[in-house]
Amino acid sequence: MNFWKSALVSAAIALLTSTASVAAKTHLVLGIVLEPPHLDPTAGAAAAIDEVVYANIFEGLTRIGSKGEVLPALAESWTLSDDGKIYTFKLHKDVKFHDGTTFDAEDVKFSLDRARGDKSTNAQKGLFAAIDTVEVVDPLTIKVSLKQPNGDFLYNLGWGDAVIVATESAGTNKEKPIGTGPFKFDSWAKGSQIVISKNPDYWGTPAALERATFRVIPDPAAATAALMAGDVQAFPVFPSYETIAQFQADPRFKVVIGTTEGETVLGMNNKKPPFDNLKVRQAIAHAIDRKALIDGAMFGLGTPIGSFFPPHHPAYLDLTSETAYDPELSKKLLAEAGHADGFKTTLKLPPPTYARRGGEIIAAQLREIGIEAEIIPLEWAQWLEQVFKGKDYDMTIVSHTEPNDLNIFARDDYYFNYDNPAFKDLIKQIEATSDAEKRTELYQQAQKILATDVPAAFLFQLPKTGIWDAKIEGLWENGPIQANDLTAVKWAE
Repeated sequence: MNFWKSALVSAAIALLTSTASVAAKTHLVLGIVLEPPHLDPTAGAAAAIDEVVYANIFEGLTRIGSKGEVLPALAESWTLSDDGKIYTFKLHKDVKFHDGTTFDAEDVKFSLDRARGDKSTNAQKGLFAAIDTVEVVDPLTIKVSLKQPNGDFLYNLGWGDAVIVATESAGTNKEKPIGTGPFKFDSWAKGSQIVISKNPDYWGTPAALERATFRVIPDPAAATAALMAGDVQAFPVFPSYETIAQFQADPRFKVVIGTTEGETVLGMNNKKPPFDNLKVRQAIAHAIDRKALIDGAMFGLGTPIGSFFPPHHPAYLDLTSETAYDPELSKKLLAEAGHADGFKTTLKLPPPTYARRGGEIIAAQLREIGIEAEIIPLEWAQWLEQVFKGKDYDMTIVSHTEPNDLNIFARDDYYFNYDNPAFKDLIKQIEATSDAEKRTELYQQAQKILATDVPAAFLFQLPKTGIWDAKIEGLWENGPIQANDLTAVKWAE
């Protein structure tokens, strides 16, 4: 009798232990470097917003997959008219927002009209410039007419800035995001963490995780300690490059070095003297030793770039030789520009490691040609306000992680203050061209213009340095879009 009691107790304990173990493996804690300024992807440029909400909380008509492909999302299918100008989308039925309100074609019309409207605060309003009209055909059918054919349109609809929001909740999404995705917003402890949980009423394939916590850890040493201690189980973009080898040697972890859409640049204020002088910008570009920069700031991780285009794109041109490291040429160009003795300037740096460490190295390299750049560290919100919105800066370093974003150099009010009508015309031609061969030709012309004009000094393509528990499956290897897509993430046991 005592044997059976003991056996039953042991079995019960084993069952409880097993249950607790299973329960523990449906929660994932991810580390992120930057805290988002808010959680509305239709009202902010910060990548940190999409890193939390993209595909998890909010969805668009289309979405971008892990290999950069365009996939259906809230639109289950679509057709395109013979003239390439009218898209008719068929929407999924029985879809609800997290507050219980119904998703239908009226929400799509509201979202697209809001994003392209006069009062739009969408950071990527240009994505919607091709739209002429948006018409509701019936509750599950929407027709979008374009002003001209646009080869990027379906891709553009997959951006975080193009997610579908509801009239009832659009005004409060910054603090309490309400989407249609497989996860719902739970809580936000400012400065610490954001928690999302599984949406039990999701219209599509349900998430495997019951809960996910995004923990904000900007300090590289703290990120290393958190991973080693198991307080954080995944860092999709790990900020401590010098300790990556340590994790590669530890079988408890999986280290995945992938690519991103992040062109890292030394941005210059093109309308502010002396950066309004082409020879000054060229001198600065030739003063930068990209290899020393990548070795010093990134521990060798990162691919040098000579224009604003990702090396993994089929239309990529290696133009690094156009602004090869040549400090003597830099001094000559500075003298021709009337700055033979150099000048003093400022270099405003956001928090990411690549910017802070890279800034110190570049400041030292510029000093070699007589340019004294005072380093001004900024918090992320300060950088967005002063540099990105206010254009109150001389030079800065940042990685532009948005996909397919060559067109930012064609925008009139963008923070570079770059203005080249020939480049703008090329971007219009690219957007209106669907032929792949012609688009490649146009893309390469545009890359050459930027390599010559140097509106920014092009540094390197940011790698995706992912480190996570070896038992986690489904996290993205590459970063084709700003996202930590958790829809297919699970624990292996």
